[in-house]
Amino acid sequence: MTVPDTLLAPATDAARAVGAIFERAFEGEPAPGIAYGLIADGELAHASGLGTLRAGDRRRPDADSAFRIASMTKSFTAAAILQLRDERRLALDEPVATYVPDFAAVRGPTRDSPPVTVRHLLTHTAGFATDDPWGDRMQGLDLAEFARLLRAGPTFAFAPGTRFEYSNLGYGILGRVISNVTGREYRDVVVERLLGPLGMTSSGYVADDVPEDRRAAGHLKRDGAWIDDPVAGYGAFASMGGLISTVRDLARWVAFLADAYPPRDDPEADAPLSRASRREMQALHVAWPPDITFERVAGEPVVGAGGYGFGLTIVQDLEFGTIITHGGGYPGFGSNMRWHPASGLGIVAVGNARYANVFMPARDALRAAIRAEPTRTRAVVPWPVTEAARRDVERLFEAWDDDLAARLFSVNVDLDEPLVRRRATIEKLRGIHGRLVPDDSEPARSDSPARLEWWLVGDRGCVKIEILMSPEPEPRVQTFDVTSVPEPRAELSTVAAAILAAFEDPAPRWPSELRLGPAVDRDVADRELRTAAARYGAARLGRCMAGDGERKATWRVATERGELELRLERDPDTGDVTAFALQPKAMTAPFLADG
Repeated sequence: MTVPDTLLAPATDAARAVGAIFERAFEGEPAPGIAYGLIADGELAHASGLGTLRAGDRRRPDADSAFRIASMTKSFTAAAILQLRDERRLALDEPVATYVPDFAAVRGPTRDSPPVTVRHLLTHTAGFATDDPWGDRMQGLDLAEFARLLRAGPTFAFAPGTRFEYSNLGYGILGRVISNVTGREYRDVVVERLLGPLGMTSSGYVADDVPEDRRAAGHLKRDGAWIDDPVAGYGAFASMGGLISTVRDLARWVAFLADAYPPRDDPEADAPLSRASRREMQALHVAWPPDITFERVAGEPVVGAGGYGFGLTIVQDLEFGTIITHGGGYPGFGSNMRWHPASGLGIVAVGNARYANVFMPARDALRAAIRAEPTRTRAVVPWPVTEAARRDVERLFEAWDDDLAARLFSVNVDLDEPLVRRRATIEKLRGIHGRLVPDDSEPARSDSPARLEWWLVGDRGCVKIEILMSPEPEPRVQTFDVTSVPEPRAELSTVAAAILAAFEDPAPRWPSELRLGPAVDRDVADRELRTAAARYGAARLGRCMAGDGERKATWRVATERGELELRLERDPDTGDVTAFALQPKAMTAPFLADG
């Protein structure tokens, strides 16, 4: 079976970028076969497969090939728990023993340990010792044996609620919670309450539910050859990793979860889980430290922090904002799903090898898709009252009006800095910059409906204005910040232009005519230029965002694939460049959008 042509045409920039990354990743033989898909606008926009469903076979994986998805199953288990919570059949902060009597005698590792709750299990904070890969081999554990394990008491590494510690056992217990509360077997609950309503008809927990000709075999590599990796059947740990699914079905799941954003008044029809509860799954409930990794192709650093929600991982990416994801690794299989709520773009990938590394290409593919289609990212829409306040502020720059200022500003503004001094500042700025008018070339920016940042431009430089509205019934301006940015001297602008001109060179390097001060390493400067030119293409100098106009300046740089910031410092006496940085502009706006 091949992927229908309708999924491949028209080929978008994002689809081409995603395909190139997976093809390059497959050259490293992460598995005999992988299948992947790009989600856009709530649909599977592009899908393809590489390799084979079974080693030595010619059947190519596609969007309808079935793979075990391992720990991605946890998101389905979490959703089923929230369904029952929403129906008031269980409470997240209730002790687990309320719903699983076999757990009643279990005590924490210290006398002051609280009881393990359902929430602890959802967030991996129950304190159980982490159990990869032991848990991966418990998939088919008999339910009676599982009950004996619980009565004997699991081993705790930490007191419940004190830290994150990934636990397959915890999600196995959640499967028993679901069964005991509903009186139905766990798998039947998920199939009837989630998979069926979402049209995920090719997904289930038993291999025989999927036709053999669409079923991927699990593999491991031994002595340089792919051999079959036996797959356990349905059992007590199915709720932590036992689901079998396809790229097409997983695209429906990703689209369903991503559709929780933005919050809105639209009817929710017959959705099996409310948008509010889906957002709760994707909220950060327990954090972990930030880390730095690197894209495999471009070599770009990926800086992010995050933590765990309910069955999902939340990543705060320095460049793109919030990413929601979860991976899976099992004997015979590997998987990953991730999406960018601000744009609605998502990736799913599955492979048929033990712990197949599809995480890295999936991560890089989503980043490439977002870069390829940046206009998809939803902007935060300011309140009408915020926009009205902007117009009133601009009137004050044209001619100060005491009555208007009194109506516009909340009481703290005058207390923080007397209005008479604020009036003097504005008059001084008019003297420095000339008549200041809205800069139509620079879009206003907002990371909250109550906050707005925009620019006024004059004959001699520009002014950045930032306002934040108060939470009063009739909001007024509570923060009023004004930043003067003088026009950079010609010498500074000439240096900036020369640096960007180097982007046009096939092998960009620091312009020879620009002298560097002792604090700037030429090799580092060359590397920054080469990296930026390779990743972003042609560049154009934009708005000067900061600086004193004399010695230092920071410009926004527009490129074919995103936005950079160029920071320069120059000694006016020697002409040496004493500081240089050319870096991606960090995304500061959250993914929450009003429209």
